[in-house]
Amino acid sequence: MSDLFDDPAGRSPEPERSGPRPLADRLRPTALGEVIGQQQVLGPEAPLGVMLSAGALSSLIFWGPPGVGKTTIARLLADATDLHFVQISAIFSGVPELRKVFEAAKIRHRNGQGTLLFVDEIHRFNKAQQDGFLPHMEDGTILLVGATTENPSFELNAALLSRAQVLVLERLTGDDLERLAQRAEHELGRSLPLDAAGRAALLEMADGDGRALLNFIEQVMAWRVEGALSTEALSSRLMRRAAQYDKSGDGHYNLISALHKSVRGSDPDATLYWFARMLEAGEDPRFLARRITRMSVEDIGLADPQAQAVCLQAWQTYERLGSPEGELALAQALVYLALAPKSNATYVAYKAARAAAKKTGSLPPPKHILNAPTKLMKEQGYGSGYAYDHDAEDGFSGQDYFPEEIGRSSYYTPVERGFERELKKRLDYFAKLRRDRNA
Repeated sequence: MSDLFDDPAGRSPEPERSGPRPLADRLRPTALGEVIGQQQVLGPEAPLGVMLSAGALSSLIFWGPPGVGKTTIARLLADATDLHFVQISAIFSGVPELRKVFEAAKIRHRNGQGTLLFVDEIHRFNKAQQDGFLPHMEDGTILLVGATTENPSFELNAALLSRAQVLVLERLTGDDLERLAQRAEHELGRSLPLDAAGRAALLEMADGDGRALLNFIEQVMAWRVEGALSTEALSSRLMRRAAQYDKSGDGHYNLISALHKSVRGSDPDATLYWFARMLEAGEDPRFLARRITRMSVEDIGLADPQAQAVCLQAWQTYERLGSPEGELALAQALVYLALAPKSNATYVAYKAARAAAKKTGSLPPPKHILNAPTKLMKEQGYGSGYAYDHDAEDGFSGQDYFPEEIGRSSYYTPVERGFERELKKRLDYFAKLRRDRNA
């Protein structure tokens, strides 16, 4: 839940206003014990609980979705530790604002007062700006609490992360949202005008976002209705919160990972669920078509050689039909992949061969498989001793084709699934012939 900004120079917030206040502001907790949810960080044996009981609060990074209490917890931590609370946003603050904040914090520090600096959307600061926090964290001028909806591993400098503990805040559960709704009803002095199904639908619409739920409740309570509204009546009056999804952010990669692993795990139902989630969030079906084709190559491979063709045909069908009809072709390809036999044998072999190629540098092929278009090359032994496989009775010479310095190596090991079972038979057959030729 967001708070009003403190003055960048560190002056106290404005006095509480007597005018109308949003419900989310009126219900803001005044103590950490009033915070709903987040017991994985606030509980007695959880990181913040342990820090507070020991009287040793360190710099922190709160990572979590919107509306789960990042700002509120930061403000209450300042109250619990007698630190002066200053809040800035990386969206609206630049170097001049940061300098004012640091100078004011230095003055307070000299006067024996610590500063808890809360930086919302901290991932939006660039590397130089993030580095600017370091000396003030190290000398105790500020205790930094940053908030981000993006993965800190990708968005924050390693130097900053090494000086702060990352705490993951989770989306509110259904029980958490119900407790929040009850608190809102108590504050407003009446119950929501919803039947049981409508109430459940309202909580679902919030999608784990406490702030969104309180905004919904404020709207519902303003309606003039008689009796209890049903789910249908609620849905006609209120739009659900848009699902949190950033096509270039952490949510994007989480969902594509879930889709890929559901295919790999041979679960068509979970596969279709994550596919639908990404489409509902506005993902480009062409991106999905590309990733689906990649899955066929990486996780099915030669266990079902037809899988790649199915994906390419689905991709082409989408390009011809467009959305939404073409998305059904992609869904069919996904079901096919989920139920196909799985093998990454070629993928593993390819990576091993690439590693070997990189390690062995520029070793030449053995001379017997080199072409000899000139007399000089023939004199140098190029092509000498080459056995033409078609001349062998079984079409297999059994010669070695690796550089002489490393000898024969083995990379591809087919699995006993799908078509690769047949390929394994062929591989074993040629291995036996090679042993017989070289015996």
